[in-house]
Amino acid sequence: MRRVLASLRDISSGDWDRLANPPGSEFNPLVSYAFFSALEESGSATAKTGWTPRHLAFADPSGAIVGLAPCYRKSHSYGEYVFDHAWADAYNRAGGRYYPKLQVAVPFAPVPGPRLFAPTAELRAELSRNLVDLCTEEQASSVHITFLPEPDWQAIGGGPWLRRTDIQFHWHNPGYATFDDFLASLAAAKRKNIRKERAAIAAEGVSFQCLTGEAITEAHWDAFFRFYMDTGSRKWGQPYLNRRFFSLIGESLSRHILLVIASRGRRMIAGALNFIGSEALYGRNWGALEPLPFLHFEACYYQAIEFAIDHKLTRVEAGAQGGHKLARGYLPCKTYSLHYLAHKGLARAVADYLAAERLGVDEEAAALAGHSPFRREQDF
Repeated sequence: MRRVLASLRDISSGDWDRLANPPGSEFNPLVSYAFFSALEESGSATAKTGWTPRHLAFADPSGAIVGLAPCYRKSHSYGEYVFDHAWADAYNRAGGRYYPKLQVAVPFAPVPGPRLFAPTAELRAELSRNLVDLCTEEQASSVHITFLPEPDWQAIGGGPWLRRTDIQFHWHNPGYATFDDFLASLAAAKRKNIRKERAAIAAEGVSFQCLTGEAITEAHWDAFFRFYMDTGSRKWGQPYLNRRFFSLIGESLSRHILLVIASRGRRMIAGALNFIGSEALYGRNWGALEPLPFLHFEACYYQAIEFAIDHKLTRVEAGAQGGHKLARGYLPCKTYSLHYLAHKGLARAVADYLAAERLGVDEEAAALAGHSPFRREQDF
């Protein structure tokens, strides 16, 4: 039995989290009920912002929810990080109507992780079939499942679902005891450059605090929101998250948050927001009031690496794009998405495009891997 939820209030946090982060699995705070609820309750991801909740719930004959898909009816393609603007333009020029579409995703977060919340591959496949049915019912042009795990991408892709890939950069921890151990694993030139960048920031009189839990106050969120708005407004024109969102995650997810704050003297000048999983640190948002050289690298990359080493996390996922991360120890990793397009002609054209794009992504990943910053004997 299928239900469509118009709000997270239509499901309990226990049912959501039981499926999104089941016991014994790797915990990812960005698929938790608390994170999605903060997006909705703050007004950051609602119908008003073009993210109308249409979460798909699948129940067994007893009525128990056994599958979930965090789904939104979208009136645009912003905040997704898997870009389909060209598909929309082509379809609209041909006389079609691309919007609304359905998006199965964590809004504004290009973080790989589960997207079809169900304990078995069979149930996840059933969810994918129900998403196709929902597309028809909603009179949507398409369904997009972004940043899902590779096994689901392989198992569900094919038939009506088109496969797409891209590249992110992740830092991996083979068991370093200190940041210096990490540096020792790098080629000499890369090691020297990182030390130079860190020394340059220190010479500017910038200090850093790594805050978690109750150490994060509303004053810190006020400061971080200023950073986020200043940098986001210059990059995107209109940042996606509002001030209330940060207060809400501060209340519900504080022990899963790392907030890096950079200060000069008593003035806070920059910050980086990360989420702490059981195995990974997920870098999400950043902002700065002063455009100091190397401040971004220190706040977002090096502080994250130090935290991951100190807390024995296996990796740092630094978000979308950024070939400059490679020289700083972040290696290329493929990401995966699936796309169902209701119009058969559009689906054929996009399928041809994606076949060529996947080859290009493979070639780019191989070329990037050939420029690894690690010493040649380093093996991950």
